Amino acid sequence: MSEEKNYSADSIQALEGMEHVRMRPSMYIGDVGSRGLHHLVYEVVDNSIDEALAGHCTEVNVSILEGNGIRVMDNGRGIPVGIHKKEGVSALQVVMTKIGAGGKFDKDSYKVSGGLHGVGVSVVNALSIDLKASVHKEGKIYVQEYKQGKEQYLVKEDGATDLRGTEVIFFPDPKIFESLDYHYEILATRMRELSFLNKGLKITLTDERESSKDDDGKALHENFYSERGLAEFVEFLDGNREKLIQNVISVEGEKNGIPVEVALIYNNSYAENIHSYVNNINTHEGGTHLSGFRRGLTNTLKKYADKSGMLEKLKFEISGDDFREGLTAIVSVKVQEPQFEGQTKTKLGNREVNAPVSQAVSEMLSDYLEEHPEDAKQIIQKVILAATARHAATKAREMVQRKNPMGGAGLPGKLSDCASKNPEECEVYLVEGDSAGGTAKQGRDRHFQAIMPLRGKILNVEKAMQHKIFENEEIKNIYTALGVRVGTEEDSRALNLEKLRYHKVIIMCDADVDGSHIQTLIMTFFFRYMKELIENGYLYIATPPLYLIKKGKQAQYAWNDDQRDQLVNKMKGSGSESSVHIQRYKGLGEMNAEQLWDTTMSPENRTLRKVNIDSAAEADRIFSMLMGDEVPPRREFIEKNAKYANIDA
Repeated sequence: MSEEKNYSADSIQALEGMEHVRMRPSMYIGDVGSRGLHHLVYEVVDNSIDEALAGHCTEVNVSILEGNGIRVMDNGRGIPVGIHKKEGVSALQVVMTKIGAGGKFDKDSYKVSGGLHGVGVSVVNALSIDLKASVHKEGKIYVQEYKQGKEQYLVKEDGATDLRGTEVIFFPDPKIFESLDYHYEILATRMRELSFLNKGLKITLTDERESSKDDDGKALHENFYSERGLAEFVEFLDGNREKLIQNVISVEGEKNGIPVEVALIYNNSYAENIHSYVNNINTHEGGTHLSGFRRGLTNTLKKYADKSGMLEKLKFEISGDDFREGLTAIVSVKVQEPQFEGQTKTKLGNREVNAPVSQAVSEMLSDYLEEHPEDAKQIIQKVILAATARHAATKAREMVQRKNPMGGAGLPGKLSDCASKNPEECEVYLVEGDSAGGTAKQGRDRHFQAIMPLRGKILNVEKAMQHKIFENEEIKNIYTALGVRVGTEEDSRALNLEKLRYHKVIIMCDADVDGSHIQTLIMTFFFRYMKELIENGYLYIATPPLYLIKKGKQAQYAWNDDQRDQLVNKMKGSGSESSVHIQRYKGLGEMNAEQLWDTTMSPENRTLRKVNIDSAAEADRIFSMLMGDEVPPRREFIEKNAKYANIDA
């Protein structure tokens, strides 16, 4: 094949050096926490996926190794190993040690590819204490090893092989990352997503760490493979919801030279869940492909509804939002030269993508509505119901608006505000109950900490219509306290984040089952109605201690059972365990103001967990399962995870 010939050492272009990757790792991988650690795996896997997109790879195997190393092996063509003309060394070494080096910049090697910003395997290499690359090519194995991105020897032959492809084994550098602990579930979510987005590609994930093996010594292992692609993806995401129509509506094809794949279904929920991808990259902020999808959907449904005469009795206009209530959809396009806004690659800017997606959706929907008149009727009735509810919600939304976000007037009576007016240093605690709220008010630093007590369990927004949400007193108070408006007629979930009064919004609940439930209710609300707040890193969860361990005048706190046992053994010394007093905190109200400050509110001592969205699609599925109407999936989840819960008798 001509593509095989074109993909040679000369296809690899070295664009720039990689000197300060180790000095400024967050510029390249986002952060040095858990998200950045897992991003290393995605960068290596993406190279294998690009081989699959080019038609040269059918299998990718990912393993978590003992010591939190990672192995990624594919059966693609193998990175070229010949001498690179410009650099004078093997192309493999160029790819592994030069930022921006790769076949992705050469159009003959890859028609489409995800990592067009050049942040790839060389960055993984720079941030690894050890990395070994092995290329199986033309019956031979070629290897090279690196330490912190520096090659240890020239590329050399290391035996014969019947295989073909590239194997990369790396161990992240402990000097760079806050933690080296890989989470199987996070990696499994991404591998599952990639299998749906690349139907026919087999992806395996194995956890070889001793700590993850079952009682029989068997390693945790999953195969991910999808025959129907996005249609299966939509079914997977919507498995926890009651269907409005039984069939997934899907289309796959090429419009104006751009491959477009779309799948959608309607359910009886009030949430809109559209996930968009470009060359397998999740475009969180949407872009031209998402605009095209929305335009095609709205125009086609509106045209059908007008033609059917079902809208004649409505006395107000239907908006685009109404057509998307209860919609779960995936939009995936493949673009040769995607233009992303910023290095984060979260918004597509290519104008030429809008029309092909709109056209594909319009044709797909028109055909389906004509062939399934009963489903069409159900969808339009759902749209009318959504429009009626939105109309009712307008006044409720207006009641929540805050005329003067930075002034004192109009703030909820229960909010104890802070003195500072600088959002960057201000934080607000959403506290479960008036009692704990009172303690928190006494213990806080009034200069930058505000306290907002919440009464009982807030409304479950997963099951509520929009106007009911905006009429809810606790939710109105949250909006008013934060200073953000409730969105617009066009997009009811759009926020004016520039008016946000606090850059740390901290959920503080009791460390018991009820507290966990309230925490989940609050997070569901933020995910459904203030997602931008999470995406900008403003939402946190406080972690109050579970135990106070005392012996005489000695007193220390424990946040889990292991810490408790260690402290008990340390304090008892050679004495008996009965000499150590263990107090189990069942609620925040059991601590006095000083204890609450020392353990949970003092920036010097506290542990805050930042709420991140690693996968919007998976988060959507989990929230709909935990807080939705369908009981069996929730029961299965609880049974599977009950062993991790800390439940008091």
